[in-house]
Amino acid sequence: MRWLCKFFKGTGTRVSNGHHPQVNGEENLFHRPIKPVDDRSKAENEDLDHAIALSLDEDAKRPNAAGYNGRGNDDDELARAIQESLSMSSQPYYPVQVLPRGNRICGGCHHEIGYGHYLSCMGTFWHPQCFRCHACHQLICESEFTLSGIDPYHKSCYKELHHPKCDVCLEFIPTNRAGLIEYRAHPFWGQKYCPSHEHDRTPRCCSCERMESRSTRYICLGDGRSLCLECLDSAIMDIVDCQSLYHSIRDYYEGMDMKINQQIPMLLVERQALNEAMEGEKDGHHHVPETRGLCLSEEQTVSSILRRPKFGGNRILDMRTFPQKLTRQCEVTAILVLYGLPRLLTGSILAHELMHGWLRLRGYRNLSPEVEEGICQVLAHMWLESEVMPGSTSMPSSSIPSSKKAGKSATEKKFGEFFMHQIAHDTSPAYGEGFRAANAAVNKYGLRRTLEHMRLTGNFPM
Repeated sequence: MRWLCKFFKGTGTRVSNGHHPQVNGEENLFHRPIKPVDDRSKAENEDLDHAIALSLDEDAKRPNAAGYNGRGNDDDELARAIQESLSMSSQPYYPVQVLPRGNRICGGCHHEIGYGHYLSCMGTFWHPQCFRCHACHQLICESEFTLSGIDPYHKSCYKELHHPKCDVCLEFIPTNRAGLIEYRAHPFWGQKYCPSHEHDRTPRCCSCERMESRSTRYICLGDGRSLCLECLDSAIMDIVDCQSLYHSIRDYYEGMDMKINQQIPMLLVERQALNEAMEGEKDGHHHVPETRGLCLSEEQTVSSILRRPKFGGNRILDMRTFPQKLTRQCEVTAILVLYGLPRLLTGSILAHELMHGWLRLRGYRNLSPEVEEGICQVLAHMWLESEVMPGSTSMPSSSIPSSKKAGKSATEKKFGEFFMHQIAHDTSPAYGEGFRAANAAVNKYGLRRTLEHMRLTGNFPM
């Protein structure tokens, strides 16, 4: 059945029958052009309605030449029969549907529509003065409007309410060649953006992965990375802050009866220094494309950050570093961590790298990347859980009290949940699949039994 949009009294016609693509689960969304009434006087219009009503009533009592009984529900047949009877060769005229007065209830004021002008579309009727936009409540006087369910909207109002905007450029997300709205969305934050921003060099935060909005400016760290202002609030920028965090994580290990007796140096470094140190490792473990931490076994000279840099506009200024020669006094030479990351992310990296150190110091040898990286990711995930979830079973007795953790801001907790989400949903074989296998073993057998099984077999218990 075709949908009719009729404006009475007068020569109301349906100009178009197109509809918009479905957006955000909206149903019955139609775009309906309408034509204004003609200049007939009120009396002439009422006479015309009366004549048409009588004609239709007579047709309803007997079949006509086209075989139409006047009481069918097919608008196509009705229009065709009327056109033929009037010998019209141009656009068909759709007459007023004759309904009992009590059946015409205004969709705006919900009162009965008596005699006179009214608007009908998709089975709903309105007084002309009640035909208002559901969003701005102003009269719809334009020749086109949008209908969602039974609620009419100005086209512009509906677009403002329901057409998604890009969180990066703040413009309406354009439609693709098929006429559908296509956008990208971050799986955790839900940030929506135009597909083009994936290729137009829009900065992305190196910590939380959110794209820079046109209304904000990210901080350039000087090594190709950008940092959003929320991540900057808790970013570790100097060795003093990092040493304090490092010692708290060593205490966390001790609380789980995994004390590390050797004093392993910890350095806060720039991206270039971290990459150079990774290349200097003869037998280093596997790394993700963006390396953020490293557990060294070889003697090297590493450029370490001396103190917190200054900021100028949205850039880092006056970064002070110094070369530090690392000598090997045990199986582990040093732990390196990338500067400029939020406290919780930095802590999870340190917890991961400390586990590498613990395994080496305890004589775990020839572990596969999936097993070694997997169990290190489990320790990082456990530490994050103890930080953002007060009362978590992942928090050892000697760690920070739950009351102190409960004081964390909602923003910091959200970041912690995101970093846990990153670990749990990593797609790489070593870090992702390895974590899920290790986590399943720890949940089933506990950390201590899992580690003992790894030492004996080189694999996780099944």
